[in-house]
Amino acid sequence: MNFPFYIAKRYAVSLSKSTAINVITVIASLGIIVSAMALFVVLSVFSGLREFSLSFSNATDSDLKVEPISGKNYFITPGQIQALKNYKGITSYSTVIEERALFFYDQKEQVAQLKGVDTRFNSVNDFHKYLFAGSWIEPQTNEVVVGAGISRRLALGLFDYNHRLEVFVPKPGKGLIENPDEAFSKAGLVASGIFQVSEDVDDKYIFCDINLARELLRFQPNQVTYVEVKIAPNYSEADVVAQLQSIFNNKVKVKNRAQLNDALYKMLNTENVVVYLIFTLVIIIALFNLIGALIMMIIEKKNNLRTLYFLGTELKHLKNIFLFQGNIITVFGGLLGLLLGMGLVALQQHFEWIMISPSLPYPVKFELKNCIIVILTILILGFLASKIASSTVSKKLVE
Repeated sequence: MNFPFYIAKRYAVSLSKSTAINVITVIASLGIIVSAMALFVVLSVFSGLREFSLSFSNATDSDLKVEPISGKNYFITPGQIQALKNYKGITSYSTVIEERALFFYDQKEQVAQLKGVDTRFNSVNDFHKYLFAGSWIEPQTNEVVVGAGISRRLALGLFDYNHRLEVFVPKPGKGLIENPDEAFSKAGLVASGIFQVSEDVDDKYIFCDINLARELLRFQPNQVTYVEVKIAPNYSEADVVAQLQSIFNNKVKVKNRAQLNDALYKMLNTENVVVYLIFTLVIIIALFNLIGALIMMIIEKKNNLRTLYFLGTELKHLKNIFLFQGNIITVFGGLLGLLLGMGLVALQQHFEWIMISPSLPYPVKFELKNCIIVILTILILGFLASKIASSTVSKKLVE
């Protein structure tokens, strides 16, 4: 890669025509191009996988969840319900009762979370879209919607009235259990639907009508485990959280999706940082070629640099010649690599060449922040590499 003419003229130095130096310079440029392209593609793939992974939690979790500060449940007053209805920052809300329960079906048993939901539940999230068999529960019935994992373990069929699914929930109270038959509330259930979201969710939840859950757990009419909330489009999360705290007199904790799935978010963020560091190391290795090429140029032009130095050129100006050259290679290599990476991501999004399964393409997502990360990484590391190489132009070298 030839040095720009006006710089060569200004400093009276022309770049070497040595074949060896040119080959190393080309290799350094290719290394920067490939590493920049690889970094952008990997970050875009990870963004796609992140969105794909979070889509499952978004299906089961609402925008906000209002939980008790202490204990497993709390009481919601008619005034608070009216305040939720009147607040325009909330599109919809749903009261939920949830408890761990034991289920029996045809001599098989399974422990799962019984989640009693009201008729507004499907307006808070899109969980009903993940039903792949049957239909959603009807209000005021003993129908349940079961996870695919639980259904497989119990060999549970839909609308099987000959073999009912039985649920057992411990009765509230104190003291020793003298008669096991009287220690549990139980009910016969009928599976009306089966959902499939992810392995964890499919093995965890069984949905029922909230009135059935209230009866089994012997809750009072205004007693709930938590309230799920959907935020209106034009309202910020912080404003809605503040209003909810005001409605519930600061006696609850309000969690968003990130807080509800903090372990998942931490895992994804950690993996993202690790992947970025690994490919940053690849860029650093590629830049060693750039450092080597610049040092070879400096050694070859040693006599020219000595001449310029004795003619009065300052040492820092001599260093800037090679610093500028290294930055030119880095900038053009980084931009070309980024463009190639963007092209690969666009092709995968459009043509779906790489598939995870016959029906599921490998997820990729174009994000502006990934472009900025790649450019800043290449520029900073390229500048440091050029700085290291140009620092070999010392007073001892030119005297």
